[in-house]
Amino acid sequence: MTERSLDQSYLEGWIGRQESAQDQLKAQQARLMETTLDRAASLSDGDALPPLWQWIYFPVEAPLSGLGRDGHPKLGGFLPPVALPRRMWAGGRLEIRAPLRLGETVERHSEIKSVALKQGKTGPLCFVSLLHRYLSGGEERISEYLDLVYREDPKPDQPAPPGKPAPTESDWQRRVTPSPIQLFRYSALTFNGHRIHYDRDYCRDVEGYPGLIFHGPLTATLLCGLAVEECAGRLTRFSYRAMAPLFDTAPFTLAGRAKEGGADLWAATPDGHLAMTADASFEA
Repeated sequence: MTERSLDQSYLEGWIGRQESAQDQLKAQQARLMETTLDRAASLSDGDALPPLWQWIYFPVEAPLSGLGRDGHPKLGGFLPPVALPRRMWAGGRLEIRAPLRLGETVERHSEIKSVALKQGKTGPLCFVSLLHRYLSGGEERISEYLDLVYREDPKPDQPAPPGKPAPTESDWQRRVTPSPIQLFRYSALTFNGHRIHYDRDYCRDVEGYPGLIFHGPLTATLLCGLAVEECAGRLTRFSYRAMAPLFDTAPFTLAGRAKEGGADLWAATPDGHLAMTADASFEA
């Protein structure tokens, strides 16, 4: 078993590690995603896969015995064995050269690009950056950098960090009312066993959260969808950064405003603080 560590030089030994996966983009999976977003199921083979929906494919085939306490696959294989218990998506950025299409067989090539230990206000943090490249027919369609962050469990008396106020003016807004069923469906579609999205006792008693956490990737997907709906042209770049968690306990807001060549977007918590920021670029 690989030793878990907070030694920078040891963890840097994972930089450059690679793995590859292959999946067929079955239309039924995309139609199930449509229904998870409360839309009519209409997508079929040959249709372009909506941006960021590649995340519902390429499941990690880890057995139950290969999972950690949080429901994620144990570390030390492809991902470095960081000795911090909580893991979440910190952000990412994508370049979209051409859409993936339903029915295609797609290859995903992944590589660990960096591992960095830092000291945060509440304790040590470890940032791991990955690069995913999606290819079909030998053509690279999407390149995606994904940033993961690992951190300690919260102390019982540890106050929540102060939030950053969200902008008060926007060109578009959408109100989202999360539900445990929607979170369960998205976890099932992505084969994501992370317990923060469906195990309320674990959320409260182990990780110190007041409710089930709305998936960061799902928030990014909704923000990207808002930009595609409101902006003209083809989406070429999308970046996002997680600022604070969203929970299933109250509705939250998606918003955005147009700018030259794209849009600035954000998700706001029920009390008006930033939960995620995003930037979308389009070309005519």
